[in-house]
Amino acid sequence: MQRLLLLVVCAAGFGLGPATAQTRPSLGLGVGTVRYGGGTSFSSAAVSPAFQYASGILLADVSGSFASLPDAAWSSQGRGDLWVASPAMADRWRIGVEAIASGTRRTAGAWTAAAHGIGELLWSQARWGVGLGAGPSVGWIAHTPSISALHVRARAWWRPAAPGASEWQASIEPTRFPNGWFTDVSAGVTLERGPLVASFGAAGRLSDISESTGAGSGFVQLFVSPSVSLELAGGSYLTDPYQGLPRAGFLAFGVRLHGTRRALPARDPSLPRRAALVPASRGDSLVVRFRFDRVRSVAIAGDWNEWHAIPLRPLDGDLWEGTLALRRGIYHFNLLVDGNDWVVPRGVATVSDGLGGMVGVLLVP
Repeated sequence: MQRLLLLVVCAAGFGLGPATAQTRPSLGLGVGTVRYGGGTSFSSAAVSPAFQYASGILLADVSGSFASLPDAAWSSQGRGDLWVASPAMADRWRIGVEAIASGTRRTAGAWTAAAHGIGELLWSQARWGVGLGAGPSVGWIAHTPSISALHVRARAWWRPAAPGASEWQASIEPTRFPNGWFTDVSAGVTLERGPLVASFGAAGRLSDISESTGAGSGFVQLFVSPSVSLELAGGSYLTDPYQGLPRAGFLAFGVRLHGTRRALPARDPSLPRRAALVPASRGDSLVVRFRFDRVRSVAIAGDWNEWHAIPLRPLDGDLWEGTLALRRGIYHFNLLVDGNDWVVPRGVATVSDGLGGMVGVLLVP
């Protein structure tokens, strides 16, 4: 089944979660229907393996599918996406590099492939940011000369301050082909509410070398257990000019088995409700304190500083203290203990970080 959630839209570029590395393998089993513009349609069954690795400055995603076609034929598709970002520099500037490779092959021998590279300059706050970049793109189709293009991308993203994982993004991507320009404009939102993850997007293509078109799609994933989810996807997608893939509509349903168990939010009614951490005021600063017995170091990282761990200072006994300079709002944080373990203090409200882990909620009233 086709996976529609993009890399959490280059999650590293939009501000990754905690710097601790996370690995997420999975396997999908699904069925679907594809319908082309001329009215041709076919049904298919597919096996879709996927693998994702995320750390503080790197996100790698590899996915593929093996699908049945009419007349006992088979097709395979693959995509790999690697995103790397530099640490934050002065005034929250960063440099990002993204590389994408994709390809298809059918049992009849036909194949296609494409490769894209882009260097990007990023500027981001705790909950929003912008990026501007450019790079080359190349496409290949069996028995056809390759084609190359210059790809430019301007994008923006925003995360609401309210607790819960959600993200909005928009992009404008002009592309210069040998015979002229076309521009793709897209917008989308990814929402996470408990065991439910949903992604919706719309895209349009403005072109002086072909017909201008539009497309839209949606993806819903429901975790029925920490390692099993149901997936439903539908909509349409634009033509791929690099691989010659036509515009089509689709509807697919499947089950995905996850190699890494997902932390599903749940609360024991017999336990007291957890609350957001509220720092104390000290002049123009905010003070946070945490108790840890027999540890060598404690550091705090949050979405206000792009998850860079800042050491806390030890006080008498098992108390650790840090000062923050934050405006009024809701933030998310984690503590790094002894340089190895990411933890949320006991009694602090948590939300999903969108990558299978949990982060604490910090409130500045």
